[in-house]
Amino acid sequence: MHESSTSRVAGWRLGIPVYIYAVIFSSFCVVLGLLWDIMWHMSIGRDGLLAPPHVVIYIGAIVSGLFSAYQILKLTLTKNDPGRAQAVPFWGVFYGPLGAMFSVWGALAMLTSAPFDDWWHNTYGLDVQILTPPHTVLAIGIMTVQFGALVGVLALQNQLRYQTVTPDSHSNGRASRLKWLFALSAGFLLMMLYTLLSESMGKHESHYSGYYATAAIIFPFYLLAVGRASLLRWPITIISSIYMIGMLVPSWVLQNFPATPRLGPVSNDITHYQPFMFPLLLVIPALAIDWLMQRFDAPKDGKRKLNDWLLAGLYAVVFMLILLAVQWPFGEFLVTSPYARNGVFLSYSMGYDGSPDWEFRYAFPPWLTQSTPVFLKNYGKALLYATLSARVGLYWGNWMKRVAR
Repeated sequence: MHESSTSRVAGWRLGIPVYIYAVIFSSFCVVLGLLWDIMWHMSIGRDGLLAPPHVVIYIGAIVSGLFSAYQILKLTLTKNDPGRAQAVPFWGVFYGPLGAMFSVWGALAMLTSAPFDDWWHNTYGLDVQILTPPHTVLAIGIMTVQFGALVGVLALQNQLRYQTVTPDSHSNGRASRLKWLFALSAGFLLMMLYTLLSESMGKHESHYSGYYATAAIIFPFYLLAVGRASLLRWPITIISSIYMIGMLVPSWVLQNFPATPRLGPVSNDITHYQPFMFPLLLVIPALAIDWLMQRFDAPKDGKRKLNDWLLAGLYAVVFMLILLAVQWPFGEFLVTSPYARNGVFLSYSMGYDGSPDWEFRYAFPPWLTQSTPVFLKNYGKALLYATLSARVGLYWGNWMKRVAR
């Protein structure tokens, strides 16, 4: 009976190490806990070391650290382990997958930030922004854990990329699962990146050039890197969909639970959790970029692949133009339309410390609007930023395709 259960578990894993599943679960936990923590601060205010959102984040850190450390120690202490040949040496003593190394260090940073954050609250009170010093340490730790999950899956996926194996149900199933695990890990990291940028990319900023400059610097780099490294047919679209679903579902669920402020002053008398903002509609430009990548990045019928600088310029211009065409009217809808003030589009959301009668709650404030010439001038600069970002992303994607340890 025991052997049968063990074989079933091993069969379900499809030969993928347990620590890979663990770190992807951790990647999900930490970003979910972070989103919950933001909504907790918007709705309740007071928290402590063991507040429920913090516990979810700690679970992610502990699971990631323990499973990754076990994998490293296993390869270090078992000299004849077949996985040791593809392990990365560290300090001349330890051997382990590169992704596990990142995950261990990220977990340590996250757990270090916990007492730091508790001390910060006791000394300075409430956070007035997302990136306080302890939150910065936490964010670095979270992204390191998530990057470790990404690299861990990537190494296994790339080992299959360059292997010649006889197709069978097991190898096909393993390859398919690795593709989707990579998409999940990339989507969770994209959620984290957007959360960190959210203070400058809210709905009120959607008619301001800085909004598009921020998007130009970050998203072409990341999306093209993971898109080039992935083996899925529509990778950027799938990863962007995971990001959007991951950002929306916690808000859609938590807004139904009661929450009242525990700190004053209370300007907005709320009774339920206030949801986080509606995310960028990245899935729409992602569709266009995926189509272009299929046509120009991996051409068939003997056609020559375009130079990466030309590809970067093409991807950047298409991404930015579609983003502007989508987010400008959608941002106006979120800010001004009464049809956006509901549990789907979440525009009604406002923290307990914000005035519900603020004159720009449902209007664009003058400091976040620009004349057409000024906006176009700055948007032109954003196109340049996007081109450079896309070129670095393609270069990084080439590196990611070679990771195999």
